[in-house]
Amino acid sequence: MIDIVRHRHFYFLVSAILIIPGVISLLLPGGLRPGIDFTSGRILTVRFSQAVDQGALRQAFADLGHPEAVIQRSDNNTYIVRTRPFEQTQADAAGGQPSELERVMQGLSDRFCPDADKQAKTCDKAVERLSFDHVSPLIASEIVWKSVAAVGVACAAILLYLWWAFRKVPLPWRYGRAAVLALIHDALFVLGAFSLLGRAFGIEVDAIFIVAVLTVIGFSVHDTIVVFDRIRENFVRHPGDTFDDVVNHSLTQTLARSLNTSLTVLLTLVALVLFGGVTIRNSVLALLIGITAGTYSSIFFASMLLVVWERGEMRNWWARVRGRPALARQISA
Repeated sequence: MIDIVRHRHFYFLVSAILIIPGVISLLLPGGLRPGIDFTSGRILTVRFSQAVDQGALRQAFADLGHPEAVIQRSDNNTYIVRTRPFEQTQADAAGGQPSELERVMQGLSDRFCPDADKQAKTCDKAVERLSFDHVSPLIASEIVWKSVAAVGVACAAILLYLWWAFRKVPLPWRYGRAAVLALIHDALFVLGAFSLLGRAFGIEVDAIFIVAVLTVIGFSVHDTIVVFDRIRENFVRHPGDTFDDVVNHSLTQTLARSLNTSLTVLLTLVALVLFGGVTIRNSVLALLIGITAGTYSSIFFASMLLVVWERGEMRNWWARVRGRPALARQISA
């Protein structure tokens, strides 16, 4: 049996080293770089007279001054493009200069004009503007707040469920608290990582990123409950063993299962990051980081929290912080 519990303080140190830089980056101004979904912008719907490659269209918008453009394919050679606000000022009209929208449409017409239209000098028919609308950030902000509320409700439900499911073991509420703390651990890891990536590489977060974070939270809770359930079973089956031995035995039993399950998911996500295209790359990267953190936390963080609570280390640490003498350690069999 592997003595995983023995190195619990090292696991906590690893978590702190990985999470604290990201949390500091989150607290500093510009913690996360918001994408178009969280800022005002424009939605441009265009239809081409011939088939156009999505990657070529994205490069065209980058060359026209909008590298942030998010492009979604529709049907009949139609694309929906989300961009930052266009510069349509009265100074452009007063100076006789075309607006930015007109310049973009002209640039698209010139780049994707069929050879027949070039010869006939009718490239203005190569692309047709179907709509041009304003994007408000209010909807995205509402999604964020509803997501936060959903996570809060989920945390309360997890506490109640685990308190009921583990009612046959002493202090069942600890399992719920440890699962929620592991959930927060993983969410902070993902948010902090994207804050650092945003500062270093300009990676932005969008509405799909929220879905990815919620998916990570669900995966984290699932993996943690599997480990906790094995601890509960062994605690009932081996009442004479110390809690440290029960946790070590349970982790040894579930370690291969957790690693194999996570590895299959991670291999799929790596393939999506490499070959899935630019549109989903950031959300898949969030899943990749979060599921890696969730696998770690279910084994080396959540379970270790149960151990330090059982050994009274958490209570003694809090007593020392408040300047009081440490209490005697009590370990349940």
